[in-house]
Amino acid sequence: MSIDAAALRSELEAKGIDVLRLIYADILGLTRSKDLLVSQLERVAVNGPTFCQGVWVTTSRGGVLDGNNIMSNGLPDLVTRIDSSTLTPMPWEPGVALVIADAFNPDESASELAPRSVLRRVIARYEALGLTPIVGPELEFYIAERGDTGQWQRALSATGRVYTTGAWVDPNGTFLNLLRMLDRMDIGVVAGNHEFSPSQYEINLWHGEALRAADRTFLFKTAIKDVVARSGQLATFLGKPWSDEGGSGFHLHFSVADRTGANLMSEPSGELTPVANRMIAGILHNAPALAAICNPTVNAYKRLGPDTLAPYRANWGHDNRSAMVRVPPERGSGTRLEIRLGDGAANPYLIVAAVLAAGLDGITRELEAPPSADGWAYENEAAEVLPMTLAAALDALETNNALRDALGSPMIDVFSMLKRDEVARYEEATDDPATRDVTQWELEEYLEGY
Repeated sequence: MSIDAAALRSELEAKGIDVLRLIYADILGLTRSKDLLVSQLERVAVNGPTFCQGVWVTTSRGGVLDGNNIMSNGLPDLVTRIDSSTLTPMPWEPGVALVIADAFNPDESASELAPRSVLRRVIARYEALGLTPIVGPELEFYIAERGDTGQWQRALSATGRVYTTGAWVDPNGTFLNLLRMLDRMDIGVVAGNHEFSPSQYEINLWHGEALRAADRTFLFKTAIKDVVARSGQLATFLGKPWSDEGGSGFHLHFSVADRTGANLMSEPSGELTPVANRMIAGILHNAPALAAICNPTVNAYKRLGPDTLAPYRANWGHDNRSAMVRVPPERGSGTRLEIRLGDGAANPYLIVAAVLAAGLDGITRELEAPPSADGWAYENEAAEVLPMTLAAALDALETNNALRDALGSPMIDVFSMLKRDEVARYEEATDDPATRDVTQWELEEYLEGY
């Protein structure tokens, strides 16, 4: 779909915007971008801009692999199209605005490897059933600074400051400035605080329809890293950056509504509806494969495990934070599932697409959820243990028909290729690949990019 570049240029110039930063997510979830001069928008925005499709098969350390025959075919172009509905100012960089782009092949067909396009296709399957998926992201991250040795370390070291704000946990005002910048972006940020571990924070995003929620999450992560970097510090969403402290999750609140916007998750009695029960069943049934998309790094599996407040078994429970799927106590329009499996490094588009695909599998096949787990759900031996390594999760993903059908074989195969490469490089570089300690290889591979 083309845009009226002249009208967009006039609109931006009226707002004092002279640079438009086009961004999109690669398969790893990293932000790829190009700065467009607004004065030249008619020249660059109608037929592009273009990028090399090698971006889809580039590793986090800069290696280029031959997935989907991209290298074999001579590294062809991908063409981007600006989605002007995503236009968002950068308050910390006057005169610059962000805009998300969709990616297309040179023949103008949607790219099968573009994460945003993959999510669109999954949402269309819900729409065909008269359903609207609603998503509320919830992410944690750490703020780090350079230590005397030049290595990144937590900016704060004191413990016991969970659910606090102010100078006690933000002595330089980095977090408060970040919160203000995000508010001015108007992407649904509502509140934030210091989390359980020292120098760990959480900022809450309002829920919304799935594509817009994923867009807002992508903008949110992109902005946080950029704003914090300007203070000379580092914001990282890596799931387990420190061996001695807890991990950072990407929890996803998920419900479905009908075409009128009515929540379909709870009965008037407060019981869950058959739709909600089937969604739970589909998510649990596909949990081993979901783990690969939701926990997409070698590092992520050092966050998971028994007694970690991160998932260990494919189970669910009512208001139970030790289960993989928690059903919060709100009912009526607030009824939802909280999928606690995700790691902060997950690609926002792919994690939403995969969770939606798993839920849809439960709905369409009318799967039945097992009994809910009561008490400390890590001891719920009736539920299977999740994959505890990226390699094991990839084994499950590659053979999972529901996710392969929904996300597409090209996406599954290229994602798996990139991640198998990470596993191989980790195992080659690490004396004890089974260690639960965070290794130097993981910090070099992931910490700054994620």
